[in-house]
Amino acid sequence: MDDDAALPLLRSLLNAVVESGNPFYLEKLEKVGFTDFNSLTIQEFREQCPFTTKEEIAADHRGNPPFGSNLGKPIEAYSRVSRTSGTTGERIMWPDTDSGWGAMVEAWQKIYTMAGVTVGRDRIYFAFSFGPFIGFWTAFEAAAQMGCMVFPGGAAGSSERVDDIIATESTVLCCTPTYAQRLGQLMQDSGQEHGIKTVIVAGETGGSVEEVRVRISRYWNDAVVFDHHGMTEVGPVSAQLPGTSGNLCLLPGFHYGEVIDPESGKEVAEGQRGELVLTTLRRQDSPVLRYRTGDLVRKKYYEIEGSQVLGFEGGILGRIDDMVVVRGVNLYPAAVDSVLCRFPEVENYQVVITSERSMHEVTVFVELGQCSSIEETISAVSESLRNTFALRLPVEIASPGSLPVSEFKAQRWLRQ
Repeated sequence: MDDDAALPLLRSLLNAVVESGNPFYLEKLEKVGFTDFNSLTIQEFREQCPFTTKEEIAADHRGNPPFGSNLGKPIEAYSRVSRTSGTTGERIMWPDTDSGWGAMVEAWQKIYTMAGVTVGRDRIYFAFSFGPFIGFWTAFEAAAQMGCMVFPGGAAGSSERVDDIIATESTVLCCTPTYAQRLGQLMQDSGQEHGIKTVIVAGETGGSVEEVRVRISRYWNDAVVFDHHGMTEVGPVSAQLPGTSGNLCLLPGFHYGEVIDPESGKEVAEGQRGELVLTTLRRQDSPVLRYRTGDLVRKKYYEIEGSQVLGFEGGILGRIDDMVVVRGVNLYPAAVDSVLCRFPEVENYQVVITSERSMHEVTVFVELGQCSSIEETISAVSESLRNTFALRLPVEIASPGSLPVSEFKAQRWLRQ
């Protein structure tokens, strides 16, 4: 969505926030004198509207438990509550009205269209616990409303899910990139035939990492891997650009996006890396204005349906707070993923980060599957990491099954 198309939606959103008396944002906007939006320009929005941070939201929830004060309606009007996973901070309860939830369902229907999902042909299996996290809840409802046959994995174990995928003749799998690999391993080990043609992944950066995509596709008999990203605070955000692999674009009409320099807060030029900032356009009863997501992206504009849309070359590159500086070298999880996924012998891994006198060191623990020589494999992994990062990183063998495997977000970076 270009600025001209976004501007009336931004004006409408801001007017709705003020008119609703939203306590959280009314105080923020009045504090900086940002309350007149009828003649607002994009430049004025970027210069005058304050950022929103995760820390602010967490503090508001602590002061106004359990749902915070970012509410445009009485709490009785809210019908859904999700909870953030807490992987980057405190767990936060996030309520939605039917209107806000419906907007996220519509966003997922757009994602399915972009992924080529076809009503009447495709059956969708959700390898997701359906717990308190927003995860694939809206994806499930969107598919059902479209008329697709849907199967909730619920509390089933991994082996049971493999059997269910086969029994239901599912053609589309929805889960995290890590769990897609885990299920794919089990499917191959079972020696059974399946009908999965498309794997839609979300929840981690791996879906746009070429090596991860290739690995997932290989496990699922060359299935198409389609990436998506979102978060509780803003809902479904972006999806894989049709006709490409590894690039994401905003879903038109649902968010206004910016990419800023994390230090200065200024917009970066196209082709540069920066932090993704989002304003929700259609979730007005629990909105976020200029929300600093912490996601690191490379800014790129794409043409979609005749409109210019903000996109991210290479997908989500990582999270700013996930970066670890080791002897002057910046390490991101996605970059390590891309190296380790080149080795089919590596079935799982974990990076352990230790600190001493403000200096970080990391050790990479790997679980190996079948390989002709353990020593040669470890040597090859170590050499590939050293060549990629110009850094010698210790690689150690973990016993089979000792490293955590999750259907949700993988806990692969452990700080001690």
